[in-house]
Amino acid sequence: MKNIAWQGIYPALLTPFTANDEIDYPLFQKNLEAQLAAGVAGIIIGGSLGEASTLTSQEKHVFLSYCVKVVEGRVPVIINVAEQSTKVAIAMAKEAEQLGADGLMLLPPLKYKADDEEVVTYFQAVAAATSLPILIYNNPVDYGIKVSIAMFEQLLPYPNIQAVKESTRDLANITNMINRFGNRFRILGGVDTISLESLMLGADGLVAGLVDAFPQETVAMYKLVKAKRYDEALAIYRWFMPLLELDIHPKLVQYIKLAATAVGLSSEYVRAPRLVIKGAERERVLQIINDALANRPELPDYLNLQVELV
Repeated sequence: MKNIAWQGIYPALLTPFTANDEIDYPLFQKNLEAQLAAGVAGIIIGGSLGEASTLTSQEKHVFLSYCVKVVEGRVPVIINVAEQSTKVAIAMAKEAEQLGADGLMLLPPLKYKADDEEVVTYFQAVAAATSLPILIYNNPVDYGIKVSIAMFEQLLPYPNIQAVKESTRDLANITNMINRFGNRFRILGGVDTISLESLMLGADGLVAGLVDAFPQETVAMYKLVKAKRYDEALAIYRWFMPLLELDIHPKLVQYIKLAATAVGLSSEYVRAPRLVIKGAERERVLQIINDALANRPELPDYLNLQVELV
């Protein structure tokens, strides 16, 4: 089994496109290198921000192979598995392992609102079919299914189910998970607008969105919390909040691509049915981005901070 620490910042990377609706690999690599230079702990591809629902199976295959080659083992490469059937999810997990992925982010079954037993059985089936470490994505707000404490109890016998992307938006769930399981399941905060709170309550890291545009600020905030320099982390967070709120909108992909474009790390192109935002909406989002850029905080030498990890 491959080893992933599940501590630190894991960007949910954008998938940039060209004007011809092809994946823009040079631009993707530019963003990737910025993330690595900023000190991220791993990368996640093919998630919601990566517009996975519009990528073909062949594109995901090529994209993963490309990422594994370019990253060269510097950090774990994790691919999202979000499928409608157990059979297809298992096939994708096996293919990801063959192509060199280091881990999986696994959603409950899509479209069908499975009950607790069905969800647990689905997770168990995928986990049994691969040796890759698995991050369970717990997001009842957007996907309609909550993975409860009782359900995680049933996943304990599967050693490769190691972590949870905690997106319930119920901060008490972090404490409840730690109280019940200790550090058996690592916890990564999954909602940008409560990222500092999640870290303060004991989350091991974040699966972040605005990190696509602001990797240094995101990693610095995490490192400062872990170094117990809370006032400095809070100052970054307060500056960050108007940007972080772009992550909890239905058009988060367009908004975050616009932010990443403003700093030279993406383009605005999205894949249909999404459309590039325009008019007053675009101006409103650009104003938020430009205001933040005009007041960008000065960061400490965060990469060399001594941080407490457990």
